[in-house]
Amino acid sequence: MSDVVSHLKASTLDPARATFRHRQPAGEPWLTEIKAGQVLRIVDLEGNQAVDILFYNRHEVGEHYSATDTLLNQGGIYLSTGSVLMSNEGRPMLTIVADTCGRHDTLGGACAAESNTVRYALQKKFMHSCRDNYLLAMAQVDAGLSKRDLVPNVNFFMNVPVTADGGLKFDDGVSAPGKYVEMRAEMDLWMLVSNCPQLNNPCNAYNPTPVEFLIWEACHV
Repeated sequence: MSDVVSHLKASTLDPARATFRHRQPAGEPWLTEIKAGQVLRIVDLEGNQAVDILFYNRHEVGEHYSATDTLLNQGGIYLSTGSVLMSNEGRPMLTIVADTCGRHDTLGGACAAESNTVRYALQKKFMHSCRDNYLLAMAQVDAGLSKRDLVPNVNFFMNVPVTADGGLKFDDGVSAPGKYVEMRAEMDLWMLVSNCPQLNNPCNAYNPTPVEFLIWEACHV
C-alpha cells in the first residue's frame, strides 16, 4: 500500500450558502446527523488540530466506518480528495470531494485512558481522552450507540507517519489555520466526533483548539 497521498483540491462551495454551521470547542465531544447528499466541511480553524471521527449508518448502526474496507478499496493508508470512506458492509459512506490539507490518518486510532498510561505515564490515566469523549456523546444523544460500537476511527488533519521499520509515530501536523476537508454523504449517517483533547503528543501541537463544521444541502451543491 502507498503511505503518501496528497490530492489538494479547493472547494467551490460558498460558506454563506451553508445551511448549518457549528463551532466545536477544543477537546469536546459531539454526535449529530448527516443526511445522504449533504456535503460536510471540517475546518481546522487554528491549525494542527486532530479531529477523531466515526460514522454510522443512521438507520442501522451495526453498519459503521471500516478502516480495513476503506484502505483495501483505495489501496493506501491516508485519505484525501477522491478517497471513499467505506462501511464494514463494503458500501460507500462518504466521498472526499475537496481537501486543502493533503492527507488524513486512518491508523493512529483514538487516545484512551489505557493508551495515555502505556505511552506516557501512569498519572496520565485520568486525562480527558477521545474514547471518553465518544462515550459522553453517546450518553447525551439517543442514537442506539454504545461502547461496543466503538471501532477504529478516522483522524482528520492528524499526521501519523509510518516509519522505515513499519511502526507508527505521532508527528507535528501537516495542516494549517483555515485548512479543510469536505465530504459528500452517500447515506444517512450518525457522525461521532471527538475534537481531540490530547496534550501529550504533537498531534494537537500540545494545545487543543476549536474546529468548525459546515453543511450544505444537496440542492445547494
